[in-house]
Amino acid sequence: MHVLPFPPIDRAITKSEWKKQLAEAISSPAELLRQLDLEHLLKENTDFESGFRLRVPQAYINKISKGDPKDPLLLQILPTLLENHPSGILDPVGDLEAMPSLGLLHKYHGRALIITTAACAIHCRYCFRRHFPYSDAQALSSQWSETLAYLQQHDEIHEVILSGGDPLMLDDDKLSALCRDLENIPHIKWLRLHTRLPVVLPARITPSLLDWMKSSRFRITVVIHANHANELGNEEFMAIQALKNSNVGLLNQSVLLKNINDNAATLVDLSHRLHDAGVTPYYLHLLDQVRGGLHFDVNREKASKIVDNMRSQLPGYLVPRLVVEEKGASSKTAISNI
Repeated sequence: MHVLPFPPIDRAITKSEWKKQLAEAISSPAELLRQLDLEHLLKENTDFESGFRLRVPQAYINKISKGDPKDPLLLQILPTLLENHPSGILDPVGDLEAMPSLGLLHKYHGRALIITTAACAIHCRYCFRRHFPYSDAQALSSQWSETLAYLQQHDEIHEVILSGGDPLMLDDDKLSALCRDLENIPHIKWLRLHTRLPVVLPARITPSLLDWMKSSRFRITVVIHANHANELGNEEFMAIQALKNSNVGLLNQSVLLKNINDNAATLVDLSHRLHDAGVTPYYLHLLDQVRGGLHFDVNREKASKIVDNMRSQLPGYLVPRLVVEEKGASSKTAISNI
């Protein structure tokens, strides 16, 4: 893939553009494979009956190599029969056990997480919340006042994390209104957004989104989810640079995925690409043991060797922390010391 090292950052993306791209996202495996000259896979291993349907924007498809059934981006989004294996856990990280108010997770000291929406622009096949009961557990509904009351009462909470789904699937007006409510709680100092949209739908990074980020009293950190350097092309660079120029802190977390990024060379390339974009590699997650995603699993021994190999090739600040999330733990569990 040919990319520019430092693309221009001044973009004029309107709300209607990203909404249009989202509405045109592909949901048919047949159409996806037709575009990629891989129609023969339809009879081999594509799962048309998956309860977790395909969804992928054209911007992401454009980065997938045609005719390559092993493309690392394709493998992240194509439903296959491997997802029908009965092993795995519906709630692998214990979200439902850590929910004092609907849509609010309070697992770790000093921070709380809000489930803002069920929607994502892309359906990653390894998603740990693919079975999450969103219809019963979203904070931005009739329970919002209860969520705010809980946060008011817990002055040890200094950071709020917006998750989902993907919080950037919310309109700018709704997102800014949510943040204004949170800004009225004095002890909350930091806001963190976990999002894949800068990588899969870069048009989402609109001037109005950047405006409210600049005007917020919060120190805002955006954690993007990139798993492979091929996900970071010119458009993604421009979106990330626009965030960076809005005084937003930028981190990345990846999931270690079998046959996609489970080798040091691939992850070293990703760290280089992230650094060029001004993003700090933060976490490398072992796969959450979710039902339907276990074919992506990489064992701890291999994962540790991969990170050791990365450490021999990179400065320490470009080596992500290898972690796993475990039910009931007080924080992410480190697998390899950095």
